Amino acid sequence: MTASEGGPIRAGVIEDHPLYRYAVANVLSGARDVELGPVAESVAAFAAAGEPAGCVVVLDLKLRGVTGTQAVHEVVRMGHQVLVVSAHAGQDEVLGAVSAGARGYLSKDADGDDILRAFREIAAGNSYVSPTLASYLLDSTRPRAGSRGLLSDRERQVLSLLAAGERDADIAAAMEISVRTVRSYLDRIRDKTGRRRRPELARLAIEEGMV
Repeated sequence: MTASEGGPIRAGVIEDHPLYRYAVANVLSGARDVELGPVAESVAAFAAAGEPAGCVVVLDLKLRGVTGTQAVHEVVRMGHQVLVVSAHAGQDEVLGAVSAGARGYLSKDADGDDILRAFREIAAGNSYVSPTLASYLLDSTRPRAGSRGLLSDRERQVLSLLAAGERDADIAAAMEISVRTVRSYLDRIRDKTGRRRRPELARLAIEEGMV
């Protein structure tokens, strides 16, 4: 249940470090307006708990199994809202997580009050990124040399699906082409834009308004 529905906010935690997992769960369970749900060490373990859609999930990015932006995408696809709390808080990580559907991002320097503040904002339907990390999002919206005129319509479609967190096989299925063709498109996009890593390509899609 979300804050807008007037009841306790259902919470989940996916974190593979036992001590930090316990600490975050303790912060959430100690709040009167929060009802703690599944606390898991991986996306697969969380999914196995069968939590109904509508939970706000505090998620680490570096996990066993499904990890990074794909972890964000999987939890969002389950119908939950995601607050990333990660020791990895560089520009690529923040933009990649947001492009995959995360509603908030904090570094692990955040204290319990910061986590609860972000958690409640997300439950209320808003987004929250710590002031330190918000500059990355601002930078991504500033005008710069773009891809318009460089990329074909199909290449832009591939790029937008990648930024949404889709794997090569998912992109192939969505566009009704082969995985080999998807990878050929990605190679051409890299050659045209000079961006090599997937987080950099996701950031480009955000800059160009494709997401």
